[in-house]
Amino acid sequence: MVSDAPMTEFTIHLANRPGQLAGLTKLMADAGVEIEALAAFGMEDIGIVRLVVGDAENARRAIDEAGLVAEQRRVVTTVLSHRPGALAALTQSLAEAGVNIDGLYVLHSRTDEVELALAVGDEEAARAAIA
Repeated sequence: MVSDAPMTEFTIHLANRPGQLAGLTKLMADAGVEIEALAAFGMEDIGIVRLVVGDAENARRAIDEAGLVAEQRRVVTTVLSHRPGALAALTQSLAEAGVNIDGLYVLHSRTDEVELALAVGDEEAARAAIA
């Protein structure tokens, strides 16, 4: 089941040093942007942060005003039953539809269900495969 909640992923490259992630998350907080999911990792001197937010407009404004460069794209959200094999079935459906998953985030996990956000190469094909 595809959710209609609009969410956006921002990919931001920062220096891989102390305080960079703190500065970025404070920037979002000061702009009133709630971070729904975050993945961050470093590769030598570069830090890569991927944020999923519901308020893309304010996030983009804050990023631009800070002079940061960010790639932006909508993500597909879906809710799965929280049982063995549910994620395997979802990813297999997307693979069979030729959809590449560039990022996958757990938004909420409950006893009976898990809500995911997926950054994909083809949003329309992903929505059709998940429906």
